[in-house]
Amino acid sequence: MPVVSFPLSEFDSHVEAMSLLSLITALLLEQLHPLSSRKYLYVWLSGYVEFFQRNFNAGQLKQGRIAWMLAIGGPLVLVIAVHFLLLHAHPIFAWAFSVLVLYLTMGFRQFSHYYTDIHQALRDRQLDRARELLGEWLGKSCSDLSHEEVARVTIEQALLCTHRNVFGVVFWFVVLMMLGLGPVGAILYRLALFLNNRWGTQDEAEFGAFGQFARQAYHFMEWLPLRFTAATFAIVGNFEDTIYCWRTQAESWLDPEAGIILASGAGALGVKLGQTIVQDQQPVFRAELGVGDEADADFMQSAIGLVWRALVFWLFMLLLLTVANLLG
Repeated sequence: MPVVSFPLSEFDSHVEAMSLLSLITALLLEQLHPLSSRKYLYVWLSGYVEFFQRNFNAGQLKQGRIAWMLAIGGPLVLVIAVHFLLLHAHPIFAWAFSVLVLYLTMGFRQFSHYYTDIHQALRDRQLDRARELLGEWLGKSCSDLSHEEVARVTIEQALLCTHRNVFGVVFWFVVLMMLGLGPVGAILYRLALFLNNRWGTQDEAEFGAFGQFARQAYHFMEWLPLRFTAATFAIVGNFEDTIYCWRTQAESWLDPEAGIILASGAGALGVKLGQTIVQDQQPVFRAELGVGDEADADFMQSAIGLVWRALVFWLFMLLLLTVANLLG
């Protein structure tokens, strides 16, 4: 049976074109027909992760490392195998599989309904309704927040969710797609995030060192995507203020990695984020991020524009890279 081979540059251009088309199609599909609920997927995933925690957690770093690798490795091997089988059958099948993976792992609609409803409630001056919606989103009481604080915290949550649900997924999807591994990057990032949330954020006094590796692995995977997202905010927003806030304010946030996204986003928008708020009748002290005016419903609309400009910029850069390889 003859083996068909392609020059490396031609292979790269085909992969880049497939990446771009997969991203655009998944984004359009989510906007036109958003996935109604991911709760069943999360229920299954929670049970899957719980299996490894129950059988490996002895409170030691070594057990946590083994459990993480096994929990991550199975889905990754499966996705890579399916991708190559479909690619061997026909490239269109592999492309459709990539779209499906992105549709399940990436998108604004995983959180945008909360953001949209809070934004509308603030515009309609329904502060109690906005507080209730934000409380549902965060899973904590927001009944003591003022109008400006609700807008501020909502923008913060939206910036973080956008990075974790869109930019982080896109980054690793494209990187590993370029290496010829198919859409496995999207699965890798979301699983690493999920395991960090389930294991890496646990109190070590009760959980031991089992979640330490999950935390370290996720922080390693976030190092580049965080900075790509922040740099993009600088390019499509207020460049000087973004760089200033990123360099001088990000480290002051309780989670410096989240601080990079929040400080750069605040600088790009020209809005003040962070600052002390009151929750459950207790003050929550937070560093001040950003420069400019206090947050309000208008800045919430500006944040939507910033995120979409950033995403379009990423797609445009991928398009340029694809065209350059095709012409080359």
